[in-house]
Amino acid sequence: MTTTHRPIRRVLVSVFHKDGLEDLAKAFINAGTAVVSTGSTAKTLRSLGVTVTDVSDVTGFPECLDGRVKTLDPHIHAGILADMTNDDHAEQLRRLDVQPFDAVIVNLYPFADTVRSGADDASVIEKIDIGGPSMVRGAAKNSASVAVITDPDDYALIAARVADGSGFSLEERRWLAAKAFAHTAAYDATIREWTATHWPKPATLGEIPATVGTASDEGHAPAGGQPDNDLFPAAFTRTWDRAHLLRYGENPHQQAALYVDPLDQHGFAHARQLGGKPMSYNNYVDADAAWRAVWDFAPHIAVAVVKHNNPCGLGLGSDVAEAHRKAHACDPMSAYGGVIAANTTVTLAMAEQVRPIFTEVIVAPDYEPEALHLLQTKKKNLRILTVDQPPHTAIQFRDINGGILVQSTDRIDAPGDDHANWTLVSGEAADEATMRDLTFAWRAVRCVKSNAILLAHDQATVGIGMGQVNRVDSCHLAVDRANTLADGANRSQGSVAASDAFFPFPDGAQVLIDAGVTAIVQPGGSIRDEAVFAAARETGVTMYTTGTRHFFH
Repeated sequence: MTTTHRPIRRVLVSVFHKDGLEDLAKAFINAGTAVVSTGSTAKTLRSLGVTVTDVSDVTGFPECLDGRVKTLDPHIHAGILADMTNDDHAEQLRRLDVQPFDAVIVNLYPFADTVRSGADDASVIEKIDIGGPSMVRGAAKNSASVAVITDPDDYALIAARVADGSGFSLEERRWLAAKAFAHTAAYDATIREWTATHWPKPATLGEIPATVGTASDEGHAPAGGQPDNDLFPAAFTRTWDRAHLLRYGENPHQQAALYVDPLDQHGFAHARQLGGKPMSYNNYVDADAAWRAVWDFAPHIAVAVVKHNNPCGLGLGSDVAEAHRKAHACDPMSAYGGVIAANTTVTLAMAEQVRPIFTEVIVAPDYEPEALHLLQTKKKNLRILTVDQPPHTAIQFRDINGGILVQSTDRIDAPGDDHANWTLVSGEAADEATMRDLTFAWRAVRCVKSNAILLAHDQATVGIGMGQVNRVDSCHLAVDRANTLADGANRSQGSVAASDAFFPFPDGAQVLIDAGVTAIVQPGGSIRDEAVFAAARETGVTMYTTGTRHFFH
């Protein structure tokens, strides 16, 4: 019976991660394996009793350039790349007096770790591995003959195959090769991510002409002019590291995992958990939405309550407890089982307010010791998170079948987000208090799923209409929720309203006007703007247009 197993008689070992080499060393010694190695790896193996041949003895050339050149030599790469199932390759090696390798055990310089450590550019550049990826890719290409190990978790696996003399089958070598290609691809993608921010295109290279596919579907140039080739490169190269598996995804029959950006230690994905049950997929989605929402209001103290990726309350306050009271009051029913985020330290007063409310997650930059103790001891299932920094993601991704959509993150930073640039199209100019509420409503509506209508009073939400397929329904929903969730109080009367996009007809605005809204802010831009403005003018309602839209699909 023909077998594709190839015994491992000669190996090349050059690894940064040395934990676990003890099992390999024992197997090498017992099996009499010929071991070729470099630098610190050779030193470690020798300390474990392994007889090691230095790479320089194989190449006849010393390591040089501060270790930049060690293995870049035909005596190494011919031994890796020779397909020993090919008689001609085997004959060439004999003529060249080069010994083949049966296995290559290599992992790479810790580039991402070096970046995260805050090292300077020169130190980061020195951790861009050259010889390592070359050996890994060569061995992976030559899986017909060579087994390649890049994952320290596989040291024990190859040690067992060395020890029993079986080696690996072709199918096993191919699987290991696929892992190796993933290893080098992720490594290069991390380098690309770092260089994209540290080595931007200099102005001396001039403008890059627009290419096919960069215009919008209406045939116009992108709104920002020329496409940003740094933000949207011809090939999008990124990588993420698996942090941990989750119990399930959005639903119990779906599998899920959390992946993190290898160069980012401070984003929400790196939140530290100080108490409670493990985070779920839905917990992450909702808590990330809440975390981003509260920072739309910085430097003001803000609290958001989010449920199913939509806010059910947002509030500003002179302190965090007041902001939470106002946010919770918008929709106490929906706050049940929700997520709470604050953009400042959670105080004992706020923690006392949270205590009787069933809450899945709370996230904040920090907690007073007394507040943390209360939450940890009185709400043992509450997931308590702390995040080092405000949201800072510059781009967003969305999966579609066969591809991804990429866009710059929607922030409250467009010219129309500043009320000084708003255009008054109806009624009297807003007084100071009304303008504060309009500004709050406009910032708050950004985080509401479209179509979005938001009612606000005293810098807090009082009614939110979200996710409807037409704006009129969102207007009705915002008014209904304002008035049915407040123990009979008419909260729409005297409130202000924000719409994330223009009113295509006067009917939506009319719903708000009839409900007693005194001022409305909306983007404008409809072909029926004048009819919408006229509806507001008939009753003297103040209306501003921003020229900026905040759809959130």
